[in-house]
Amino acid sequence: MNWIPLHSESQLNEIKAKSADRPQLIFKHSTRCSTSAVVKGRLERAKRPESIDFYYLDLLSFRPISNRVADLFQIDHESPQVLLIRNGECVYDESHMGITMDEIVDASAA
Repeated sequence: MNWIPLHSESQLNEIKAKSADRPQLIFKHSTRCSTSAVVKGRLERAKRPESIDFYYLDLLSFRPISNRVADLFQIDHESPQVLLIRNGECVYDESHMGITMDEIVDASAA
């Protein structure tokens, strides 16, 4: 998995703009949470769809960006969490052990 590091709020505008052409996924990860580590590992072992850009947000290092993600896309903060962005809006979000690559792929095709 080639994660795109999410480390600035300006990238959120880029994500919204890019989502008009292809789905963008944000994975909010806590480096201190074992559940988050398990989910990250599952995503990394799964076959990554080429049609989605995958962003990685380290919640502990970039908490203000995580807060901005929640505000911008009008979702409650959870960790771990994935958000699928299409046409500037969050069309799918899931957290904890509910996060699977199959569901992400299904949501991106809907």
